[in-house]
Amino acid sequence: MRRRSLLLGLGSLSFATACGEVRTPDRPQEPAFTAIPTRPPEQARSVVLEGIPHVRQRPDFCGEACIEMAAKRLGRTYDQNGVFAAAGVDPALGRGAITRDLAVAARALGFDVGPVWTKIDATQPSGELAKAFDKVLVDLYAGVPTIICMHFDERPNTTEHFRLIVGYDVDRDEVVYHEPAADDGAYKRMSRERLLSLWPLKYETQAWTLVSFPLKPATLADPPSTTGTFTPADYAQHVIALKEKLTGLGLGSLSVRIEDPFVVVGDGTPEALRERAKTVRWAADMLEQDFFEKRPARILDVFLFASAPTYEKGVRLLTGGAPGTPYGFYSSEKGGLFMNIATGGGTLVHEIVHPYVEADFEDAPAWLNEGLGSLFEQSGEREGHIIGYTNWRLAGLQRALSKGKVPSFKELTAMSDHTFYEEDRGTNYAQARYLMYYLQETGRLRPFYKAFRAAKKKDPTGYATLVATLGESDMVDFQKRWGQYVLGLRFEG
Repeated sequence: MRRRSLLLGLGSLSFATACGEVRTPDRPQEPAFTAIPTRPPEQARSVVLEGIPHVRQRPDFCGEACIEMAAKRLGRTYDQNGVFAAAGVDPALGRGAITRDLAVAARALGFDVGPVWTKIDATQPSGELAKAFDKVLVDLYAGVPTIICMHFDERPNTTEHFRLIVGYDVDRDEVVYHEPAADDGAYKRMSRERLLSLWPLKYETQAWTLVSFPLKPATLADPPSTTGTFTPADYAQHVIALKEKLTGLGLGSLSVRIEDPFVVVGDGTPEALRERAKTVRWAADMLEQDFFEKRPARILDVFLFASAPTYEKGVRLLTGGAPGTPYGFYSSEKGGLFMNIATGGGTLVHEIVHPYVEADFEDAPAWLNEGLGSLFEQSGEREGHIIGYTNWRLAGLQRALSKGKVPSFKELTAMSDHTFYEEDRGTNYAQARYLMYYLQETGRLRPFYKAFRAAKKKDPTGYATLVATLGESDMVDFQKRWGQYVLGLRFEG
């Protein structure tokens, strides 16, 4: 089984939040920077590396896009998503590669980048800046572009950003670069003086940091292959957008982890979320093993709120409305599961069934969808397979059976979604659940589900498949025997 445990915008631009390092927002006072080398390097000549395709970055993937551009010039076919995979960044962090990650990726992909950090004297930076730029020129003359981590612009709170240096015009004293954050970012220009003012990362008062990656090809390689429905980059991009949304809603303190094919979010500690997410992992693995061939086609969020008040507040903020149940629910429209995990994990497993049915069984009838979901709301394992146990729904069904107020299976299976949900006599969920329970206990549940899925066009209600699976010629007599079976069950809850 598969086990895998912000965007800022300006017009048409999207760029990174940090490429040097992840730092605290408080930085030392920066000394005045007045010593920019004002003359072009001696013996410099113009050079432009032609044929480097421009690539627009995905949010926070500026460094990844720069490597993709340089790699495509060398005939490689991977994209920035592959570069992110090669970096090995945990997608749950919700960011792209910073310098240390990008160095890992570049080397894994076969580039000889050498040392990527250079410290320079912040009180006398001119000579060392000139020397560092000379190194960029030497690499350009050798046909090697360089990624530079720099400030995006001159604003006081600007972000850090990777750009790919692809040339230098000595007559105009301008640097030529590919801007990954713009659609029209190929072969852009800025003055050398501006580049040298934006390049130093001023984390310390006395020493500044220069970050550069000459992408010199050595033994080129492809990114690691990925498994699962979604790539690490898909998850990272999802989490980037999710964290931006949560921050905007005042929920930025929630923890995040990946449990493929879900993103699990919780208001407890990361350690508590890791424990709670084990239920998600277990349920997904068991259900995929026994029932579902297809996974959800989009990344879904599973919100696990630790208390009724935070659940109520979270649902209101995230969906715009109050929850209709104190336990939890799945909303296809909102793209997530919203759970009050303080009530236990049973409803969580129930709701996880629904997006799988949605993906695996097109237009599944409500009785099947809710029958399976409610079966596993109290569940465990038997011989390596998921099973449902008797639960609280039993008593009400037994009372209805004793009064003869349970519809026939033909009526149950013929119910529209509206009838099942809105005209429920109080027994629909329970009857569907304990029909599934009977099939499970007689070894017929998994074969029935797969047979019904295959016969859906010919048998839209599933009744004919049910009769065939049971091998019954008289369903009235079978329902009587099933009723006696249910009356004999016990739930010690």
